[in-house]
Amino acid sequence: MISFNFFKILFVFSFLVISLSGCNGKLPGGDARKFPDDPALRVKKNLEEGRGFRLNNVMKPQGGVFDFASSNELWRASLDAIDFMPLVSANYSGGIIITDWYSSDVNSNESLKITIRFLTNEIRSDAINIKIYNKKCSNNLLNCEIIQTDGVLVAELKRKILKNATILKEEKDKDKKEKKKK
Repeated sequence: MISFNFFKILFVFSFLVISLSGCNGKLPGGDARKFPDDPALRVKKNLEEGRGFRLNNVMKPQGGVFDFASSNELWRASLDAIDFMPLVSANYSGGIIITDWYSSDVNSNESLKITIRFLTNEIRSDAINIKIYNKKCSNNLLNCEIIQTDGVLVAELKRKILKNATILKEEKDKDKKEKKKK
């Protein structure tokens, strides 16, 4: 009969084998060749890599990095291009701007509605999808027809947004360079 001590030894041995196999044959710890010998240099390197711990940072709130709408040049340029129109929805996290129906005083029987959908944050021609709807009404706004307009107006609006976004990005990059010089 096999004794109880044999099972304890077998259990401990199995536990060690399983534990060490999870380390891929390497014992935990750092490679001394990758870290400087001087403790002051190790501390400096750890702080640069974000591994440091300081008591004055304990009470500060921690949070992630968020890109707000004011930092997105396409978003800002789009809002600037349609700033004369009332907005129904402007959802930055959803990447869409929808205007309300807009008509000029010249022709009150016609009105426009613009939808701008953001496909990426990069400034390029396929980054935004613009749809313009034209509503023509007759008989004092009782009988209206809505059609999607493609062509010149969409192309002009897209060109204006991309041009303004490029200018905003260049200004932002210029400001960053000036701050680094100081």
